[in-house]
Amino acid sequence: MSEPDLDRFTSRRSTVYGAEGVVATSQPLASQAGISVLQDGGNAFDAAVATAAALNVVEPTSTGLGGDVFALYKTADGDVGAMRSCGGAPADATLENVREAVAEQSSAANQTQSGDVADESDEEIDPEEAEMPQTGAQAVTVPGTARGWELTAEEFGRKELGELLQPAIRYATEGYPVSEVVSAQWQHAEELFTDDHARDAFLFDGEAPSTGQEVTLPKLGASLETIAEEGADAFYEGEIAEKIANEVQSKGGFMTTEDLADFEPELLDPVSTTYNGAEIYELPPNNQGLIALEALNVAEEIGAGEYDLDSPERVHYFAEAMKVAFADGHHYITDPEYEDHPPLGSKEWARKRAELIGEEANHDVSFGVEGSNAEDADTVLLCVADGEGNVVSFINSRFAGFGSGLVAGDTGIALQNRGASFSLDEDHPNRIEPGKRPFHTLVPAIADFAADDPETEDWAAFGVMGGFMQPQGHLQVIANIVDYDLPLQAALDLPRWRYREDGSLAVEERMDADDELLTKLTRKGHEVQVLYPGLFGGAQIVRNEDGTLSGATEPRKDGNAQGY
Repeated sequence: MSEPDLDRFTSRRSTVYGAEGVVATSQPLASQAGISVLQDGGNAFDAAVATAAALNVVEPTSTGLGGDVFALYKTADGDVGAMRSCGGAPADATLENVREAVAEQSSAANQTQSGDVADESDEEIDPEEAEMPQTGAQAVTVPGTARGWELTAEEFGRKELGELLQPAIRYATEGYPVSEVVSAQWQHAEELFTDDHARDAFLFDGEAPSTGQEVTLPKLGASLETIAEEGADAFYEGEIAEKIANEVQSKGGFMTTEDLADFEPELLDPVSTTYNGAEIYELPPNNQGLIALEALNVAEEIGAGEYDLDSPERVHYFAEAMKVAFADGHHYITDPEYEDHPPLGSKEWARKRAELIGEEANHDVSFGVEGSNAEDADTVLLCVADGEGNVVSFINSRFAGFGSGLVAGDTGIALQNRGASFSLDEDHPNRIEPGKRPFHTLVPAIADFAADDPETEDWAAFGVMGGFMQPQGHLQVIANIVDYDLPLQAALDLPRWRYREDGSLAVEERMDADDELLTKLTRKGHEVQVLYPGLFGGAQIVRNEDGTLSGATEPRKDGNAQGY
């Protein structure tokens, strides 16, 4: 069988409708796991946990127990809230300790590459000049996934965590065929994983699986079974915790079993703003939800949604609003327990920042964090709505693909590299500190599309996966629905743009069907480049519109929306 062309869009998807429940996610087997839980009496929160756990197995390239998890939700009772389950840097990860460790490891790597031990002094790295690595032990922060799942089930669901993990355990131990996009993403594991236990956990005869290949992940399945039987504490305080700490320390990191045991998830209030009659809810710092809110506010202030859908002006003004929001958010957002931030999500702030935007591209505004390693990270996001009125946006990630490159012993758990977003600049708000949580790209979201009409019930849970694409995707999806009244699936299918760290404006090839839009954008001063579809995010959305449930899924991924 020839390999599929992931850059072609030749099929059509419809918005999916269901009377009792809808699940939208990036892998069909995971969608089925969520639907099965709903059919068995679970609610949307139960289905979200079961779907996320299944994704750990059927899309292990983007998520895992070694990562973090977040949620935004509207309950059947009308409560709007958020769950954040992400750990921080180890207690011994001081700026000085991490600088010295990174410098030592970088020096050793340089010597190995040069093969010239005699010139050791020439290869040494000054700790003051060390930069946060993308992978390795220093990039590992405390994982939040297991306790985040458990909190969600206990606080909002009807079923026990152990029951919700059963579909994932079956996929891991009995096997499943690998889907197209997941197979392509899996290829990077061949280079990333160097230890035998890591390669044994995720490679097959040293190779990533091909499309349709039947695979099992027995080590991961065994860890899931342990958590199902003993609860999330088995991850943070038992043998699994010891193996995680040993793995990180053996690679020069600082994580201990105490760091793991001390971790607790949190329930918190989201932040929100209105956009042309809708109210959009996002996660506050340390997540980048305020970037999406600021961009929506600036776009509303300058009337970006008043231009024709296929016009260069629409792309220009929305992209410029996004550019300003990125510059602010990437400078100020970090763990709020360590640094304050200005009112980035307010209308007043947006009015001032909108003054920077004109008919030409602004080249004086750029990303506020150099080397943040987050531009093209990988994530899974799923959305669930049930017939009772619950809507849930649930996001789970290790940050970049399989994460740090470390797998904890024989657990089959790949550890995240979220700490790569820290800075080793002592003057930067996002500098690494003990216990501190890094700037986090993950932003599930919900929307009240009838915020100005109290007689109408119209709630959606949504999100767009992919590093810095996430708030850009939120802006575009919301505008597609609110400003242009597109059906859910059409709102996700529409070609996208994205502002890049290098200051360029990237677009999908499909956007320039008439060969004029890109030219007109360059006339406005944009440095336009065409990138492949996989870099423009992975969106999911479900909606409850006066009791009618619907959902749509990302055409750039393998998944589906499924209802019943």
